[in-house]
Amino acid sequence: MGGGDAVRADETPDTHGAYPRLSDQQIEVLAACGDKRKVEAGEVLFREGQVCTEFIVVLSGKVAILEGYGVDERVLRIHGPRRFLGELALLEGQAAFFTAVVVESGTVLVVDAGELRALLASEPALGDLIFRAYLLRRSELVGQGTGFRIVGSGYSSDTRRLLEFAARNRLPHRWIDLEKDKGAESLLKRLGIPASDTPVVVLNSSRVLRNPGNAELARALGMRSAEPNDHVRDLLVVGAGPAGLAAAVYGASEGLRTTVLEGVATGGQAATSSRIENYLGFPAGISGAELAERAVVQATRFGAGITVPVQAVGLERREDHYVVSLDEEGPAMGRTIVLATGAHYRRLNVPRIDELEGLGVYYAATLVEARRCRADPVAVVGGGNSAGQASLFLARQVPKVHLLVRGGDLGADMSRYLVDRIERHPGIDVQLHTEVREVHGDRSVESVTVEDNRTGDRRTLPVRALFIFIGAEPCTTWLEGAVCLDSHGFVETGQDAAANTQENDWSYLGRSPMALETSRPGVFAVGDVRSGSIKRVASAIGEGAMAVRLIHERLREVGVSAQD
Repeated sequence: MGGGDAVRADETPDTHGAYPRLSDQQIEVLAACGDKRKVEAGEVLFREGQVCTEFIVVLSGKVAILEGYGVDERVLRIHGPRRFLGELALLEGQAAFFTAVVVESGTVLVVDAGELRALLASEPALGDLIFRAYLLRRSELVGQGTGFRIVGSGYSSDTRRLLEFAARNRLPHRWIDLEKDKGAESLLKRLGIPASDTPVVVLNSSRVLRNPGNAELARALGMRSAEPNDHVRDLLVVGAGPAGLAAAVYGASEGLRTTVLEGVATGGQAATSSRIENYLGFPAGISGAELAERAVVQATRFGAGITVPVQAVGLERREDHYVVSLDEEGPAMGRTIVLATGAHYRRLNVPRIDELEGLGVYYAATLVEARRCRADPVAVVGGGNSAGQASLFLARQVPKVHLLVRGGDLGADMSRYLVDRIERHPGIDVQLHTEVREVHGDRSVESVTVEDNRTGDRRTLPVRALFIFIGAEPCTTWLEGAVCLDSHGFVETGQDAAANTQENDWSYLGRSPMALETSRPGVFAVGDVRSGSIKRVASAIGEGAMAVRLIHERLREVGVSAQD
């Protein structure tokens, strides 16, 4: 369309609920806080790579959703009357991942995104309809490899870094491999960029980022909070996994000025789970990504600021508040702190495995990773719920999954419902007493050598990907000396912390640390990072909510209320 070519305006059918039509009543509700205007064929309603601030309903006429507008453009969808445009980027303040162009003149209803968020809180049925559609649309975009383009070599560590950042943050993107994609050379030539300057991120036809850092890419996509760092928040949450997001939702909803700092991606390790089936209230299960997206929208709707990615590197007390030092910008300050940095998966101690990370060695099993190995057998290492969930998810995408378990009992660390499903699945081969000894392949995983840890017998499995879920280590190196840690590096709280507190920190208060409070007054720890916690999503969310109740007590103790 950018070149004036006509688009066949056949409306995309709604087969999965991603493109519902609004009722007369729902349109009336939206019209009360929006404006109607006429649009002409060829008019651009919003562009990919630019933050969209308007929720648009097509009242008459038709609108095309395009990728690569003006250059190698492709029609993704066509929307007609009573359908609405956009996807999760609108609710989360991100840049659009496609362009909307009118293909048949008509009328649209335009509602400001801020007005929409407020309206959805008062109209839950309408909110659920829009949010569910947006979730499905995001999943479609990610699964189809639609969105901004990352152009670079798979052997470049920077290319792999950008790909991992996009995948972990559930950002629609497409990788154009310099070695394998025939169109890579012509694209770079058209952009005027030599191959030596890759990787590059192509946001739209006019904006290209040359080897951007993760923070630069996040800023370009509208993911960074614009909150000033010189303000003291009531609550500063470090980590945006389930526990941290729960603290943000409850804190912000109760009037606390709340900011969340996340080093990698919202949702934490839980967001890499393809389906959580034992979470209360979701009998059919819910993906970790959907749970994370719902929590992010909730937190931002209540006024919490979320900044990704930003890495905490230090914590210190300063007068009546705490200061969290950050890696790439000025410090953040809060009267109370919630530590929710969680844990990261352990690496296998196998030669050369680091060289193949992102080239067949993965620590998450999402649609992005599955798309890269759909025609090939894979191996999953681990005996816990994460490994089980990954195996079942991958078995729907690939011809064979080898589940490699070091112990002799699949049910020792895995929930019974997962064990039963795995043992019945014809596409999953469970190998107990099995450990990986070697990973083979020069530029990607070609096979792995495994060993029976009872007999020492070795054999080679012809797999093209290795997914590793072998337990986790706490993300607490930045906290050494700031709060008390146990012998494994987890943060001590409550009675455990009380045994190691410095008397001058507590004597003037006349009390010991509260249940989730660390060795520092007003600093709390929740979720997987906390010593003695139950490593489950539900318990992490419960701890995040409980921490806010204790934070109110702490703020009253120092003479501060949520309204101050």
